[in-house]
Amino acid sequence: MQLPPESLGGWGLVVALCGGAMRGSIPYMFVSLGECLTEKSGKINLGMEGVLLMGAMTAFGVSDLTGSPWLGVLAAAAAGLLLGALHAWMTQQPAVNDVAAGIAMILFGSGLAFFFGKRFVAPMAPQLPLLNLGGWSHTPAVASALRISPLFFVGIALSFLLHWVFTRTRWGLQIRATGDDPQAARALGIDVNRVRFFAITAGGGLAAIGGAHLTLYFPGIWSEGISGGQGLMAVALVIFARWSPRRCLAAALLFGGAQALGPSLQSLGINGYYHLFNASPYLLTLAVMIATCSPNRSLTGMPGALGKK
Repeated sequence: MQLPPESLGGWGLVVALCGGAMRGSIPYMFVSLGECLTEKSGKINLGMEGVLLMGAMTAFGVSDLTGSPWLGVLAAAAAGLLLGALHAWMTQQPAVNDVAAGIAMILFGSGLAFFFGKRFVAPMAPQLPLLNLGGWSHTPAVASALRISPLFFVGIALSFLLHWVFTRTRWGLQIRATGDDPQAARALGIDVNRVRFFAITAGGGLAAIGGAHLTLYFPGIWSEGISGGQGLMAVALVIFARWSPRRCLAAALLFGGAQALGPSLQSLGINGYYHLFNASPYLLTLAVMIATCSPNRSLTGMPGALGKK
């Protein structure tokens, strides 16, 4: 017997929110991990929105042209690496402000994506294969809600890998030293510019993979407004997570759940205040920024050189 979603009541809402949180968290997860890596080196990349869009368009276009969604993911990562390298080069030039360079990268990345993506607005590219976590249920609504992209588990693995890199490896120690005190890092023989270049470049590659998820699974199409500002929200998420990769994972799930709240309630027949519920991620971002930017709060874990030359 097939039960409609609304017949599941509160249980149906929990399942829908869990599934939606896992799906919706993926872009936030990859962008926040990329931004965390970048900011740990003492730099900030506000251009992640442009990187996310470029990754989304590249993944969709390559998947459409080759028939391989995994090639699309790899191509998105490559595009993100190129944009990250460009941002790293710009921000290491004399008298270049990180914030201004980030805004320029938003315009440049999104402009490139919109220009090259015009031919891909209509087609439907091959999508990533899904993992059916709801196979135990005979209820189609539950099974559908728990069909998850493999990128979700890749993101989880990366969050723990980055934590290990920062705490247990020489390269991670160099990144943290560079981000906390560049002068002391130079005195220890660390090439600060090289460390920052690789951290920012790798951060761009991670963020672009989050864009690949948007077009190769959810919502599975290419359009110019597909990101909905998630690249910028993920920057706020890093502050909320106190520059910890594992906390970035938890915060991404929180933001993903907020994004899924409106559709989950609508699937149960609750249509009142639909647009307000859909604005939950933006309201959450605003609340996070107000809470974390209070003069009475110390930003624990913030790299000492963040935002400085």
